[in-house]
Formats: sequence, structure tokens, C-alpha cells
Amino acid sequence: MEKIKKLWKFFTSPEMLSYLFFGVCTTVINIVVFWLMADILHCAWEPSNLLAWILSVAFAFITNKLFVFKSRRATPKKLLWEVTTFVGARLLSLGVDMGTMWLLLEVLHTSNLSAKIISNILVIIINYVLSKLVIFKKK
Repeated sequence: MEKIKKLWKFFTSPEMLSYLFFGVCTTVINIVVFWLMADILHCAWEPSNLLAWILSVAFAFITNKLFVFKSRRATPKKLLWEVTTFVGARLLSLGVDMGTMWLLLEVLHTSNLSAKIISNILVIIINYVLSKLVIFKKK
């Protein structure tokens, strides 16, 4: 019972609720941009996915820094470290995203939307762990 209480406290903490809210917003940006590019403009999935990633990472950095992890590092050196580690971590999750999209679209022939949703679930988990433990960790 104690473990359930700890899990409940973790998932209902202000940080986690904020992460979930902005994570949903980031995911919506990612999916909508991908959908517009791939399904409406009929671009290949690869550049569609890359543009969706770029726009959602920019949004995610700002919201994660300011609202989720409340990082107030103001020096140029500290900001550069946050940006480079954030983008570096997101490059790792981009690899997972592209690999998952390739597997689901090219090998398993799922729909664009299904592939994007499944891929985003994996990416959200990876991004939270890297943001919490590496990028915006509190000293």
C-alpha cells in the first residue's frame, strides 16, 4: 500500500502534472505538424517527422525550462549547457522516434497516425527521464 501511495504522490505532484500538461501540448504540436505535412501536403514521412520534431523540441525546451522544472539558470554558459543537453537528449529520442516510425510504417504498414501516437508514447517516457535526471536536475 505504501508503494501505491508513493506512486500516487509522484504522479500527482505539481511537477508531474505540469510535465503531463506541457507534454500533451508538445505531443499535439508534433502530431499536428506531422499530419499536416504527411497527410495534407503529402510529404514523405521522414521530412514530416523531422519538422514536427524541430517545432515540438523548441516548444518543449521553453515550457520544460520555465514551467515544468523551473530552471532559472540565467548565465549564458548555463543556458548553453541546458540547450545543448536538451537538444542532445532529444536527438536520442529522435532516433527512437525515427526508428519506431520506420518499423511501424515501412515494416508493419500501420497508419501514419497510429505510428505517430505509438512513437510519441515511447519518446515521452525517454524525454521525461532524461530531463529530470540530466538536463534540469536540481543540485
